[in-house]
Amino acid sequence: QVQLVESGGGLVQPGGSLRLSCAASGFIFKIYTMGWYRQAPGKQRDFVARVTSGGTPTYADSVKGRFTISRDNTRNTVYLQMNSLKPEDTAVYYCNLYSTNWWGQGTQVTVSS
Repeated sequence: QVQLVESGGGLVQPGGSLRLSCAASGFIFKIYTMGWYRQAPGKQRDFVARVTSGGTPTYADSVKGRFTISRDNTRNTVYLQMNSLKPEDTAVYYCNLYSTNWWGQGTQVTVSS
């Protein structure tokens, strides 16, 4: 079965950085677009970034210039490098097999001084 496991979240100060990872299994990872979404308490789950099987990224306007999505098809892993973090980036971050309802369990990112 499809399994997506996020890791790398934590508590950081504004302006800091985190690198999230999503380890994937149960499907042919290398042929699928993968995405990152986030959800803050009381809000809907929002698109953050996606990357095609060939490595072409797309970003939400709110994170352009600060976040970088990438993937390693030899390790079945997708990454989200988050720099210049802001308090409004605080959310649970989820990995997604794009355009499906297949999600990981999420990893908490908290940006606070």
